[in-house]
Amino acid sequence: MEPLKIYDYLGRARTRLFDWVRPLTAEEYAREFRPGERNLAQILTHTMTSEWLYLQRIQRLPVPPDEQWPIREEQPPAFQVLEAAWIEQAGRAREVLDAVRDWHEEFEYSIMRAGQRMIITVSASDVFTQLVLHEVHHRAQAMMLLRRLGAPAGDVDYNTMTYKRRYVPAE
Repeated sequence: MEPLKIYDYLGRARTRLFDWVRPLTAEEYAREFRPGERNLAQILTHTMTSEWLYLQRIQRLPVPPDEQWPIREEQPPAFQVLEAAWIEQAGRAREVLDAVRDWHEEFEYSIMRAGQRMIITVSASDVFTQLVLHEVHHRAQAMMLLRRLGAPAGDVDYNTMTYKRRYVPAE
């Protein structure tokens, strides 16, 4: 697997997603379809902040409690603010990923769950895999909401966006 190539694909797919979100009104961006269901603003904010968290983990940096994060899902920013922040973060993400020298070396970090400390053992490869699959999962949720809003959310499959293609004449 080539992490930078995969991250570049995520960026291209994210750009397409942003192209579909950009024409929405602020009301559509924050529209709740069912009570308790995340809206587009919350899904995108969650996905961006999760990427930030995973990058912190890859760098083996501490992660402050989520109430101290500058951008939070509970108070999603306007789309223009989120898009600009994510574009900036993506530049840093490439630098972080490019700096990894051993994708398989294990390390530990701790989290608190239900008042109890839990030690997690991972590698940079594990965390990067989670980053990618997490974004794909939430991008699918976002695309479903976009389609409910009538937006033309189309194909962002890896093969469509990365495989080299050429047509050959019929024989």
